[in-house]
Amino acid sequence: MTSNRRAFLKAAGLAGAAAAAPAAAQTAAPMQANPAQSLPKNMTLATIERGGKLSLGIRTPAGVLDVAAAEAEFKTGAPTLMEDLIARKGDISGLQKLSDIAKGGQAAKHLIAETAVKFGPLVSTAPKILCIGLNYRAHVAEANQTIPANQIFFNKFNSSLNAHGGTIAVSKESAKAFDYEAELVVIMGRGGRNISEADALDYVFGYAVGQDFSARDLQMLTSQWMMGKAGDGWGPIGPWLVTADQIDPQTLDIECFVNGEKRQSSNTKNMIFNIRQQIAFLSKNLTLSPGDVIFTGTPEGVIGGYPKDKQVWLKAGDKLTTVISKLGEQVVTLT
Repeated sequence: MTSNRRAFLKAAGLAGAAAAAPAAAQTAAPMQANPAQSLPKNMTLATIERGGKLSLGIRTPAGVLDVAAAEAEFKTGAPTLMEDLIARKGDISGLQKLSDIAKGGQAAKHLIAETAVKFGPLVSTAPKILCIGLNYRAHVAEANQTIPANQIFFNKFNSSLNAHGGTIAVSKESAKAFDYEAELVVIMGRGGRNISEADALDYVFGYAVGQDFSARDLQMLTSQWMMGKAGDGWGPIGPWLVTADQIDPQTLDIECFVNGEKRQSSNTKNMIFNIRQQIAFLSKNLTLSPGDVIFTGTPEGVIGGYPKDKQVWLKAGDKLTTVISKLGEQVVTLT
């Protein structure tokens, strides 16, 4: 998987409009949305790539189930793409049926060993990608900033989305001061305005490992951080989306390694603004939508927080490993 999703789509023969590309990867007739359906619980999901096409994957003890392939055989009506699932298209209950079939051993030919899976971007299109800055006290301190009184948000774009096992082509960029930021990512399952803190987590579909890859030289050129944050492939998410019913998002260990060396180590309990507060704040000021992606901030340990004489920026050949307890391990290589 390359860092640029458009390059992937072109290679797959799907060079149409980016927003339509996941649907183009499937030949089945479009499924109708049923907003009354509930999203699945107690599942760990992925987007996988096989034969140049993207498919929803379900993690099982025996491997990752290729939902598109299994659905073609068993015809449960289940959605076969992450975007269709979030949009509540097809018969979502079919996913549980397919999972049960796989656990019963009847879908062995549609299971892939986790080590053999080629992952796609967890989501390929998101209505919004929203990222909070300066959200861990120790990170604020290393950046020589003051604790923010209000939440600071910036954005990435769909062209920033990337996958576990993907690459980021830093050698093609004009920037030089590349840095890592391990982050917990939220995928919204429901949208709305003025969501209360008390209800906020009920709107979450699931959680994933994220990497808010950054170019500090571009980020610090102006007071607006976007150019240093929204480059091609600079938002890897995944490999897994773990449904929200399985996770307490404020109790997760979060770590980042560069070429095997631990650089960041903290816990999401150390956030200044927790997930409930982030969702409530965002929905007070704009309409959240199903499928919105929220990067929830990085802890201390980034290169930008080192003394200037010890700042050795990331370069081509470096490998970033981001690990969050209960959500898995993400690896991205710089080229």
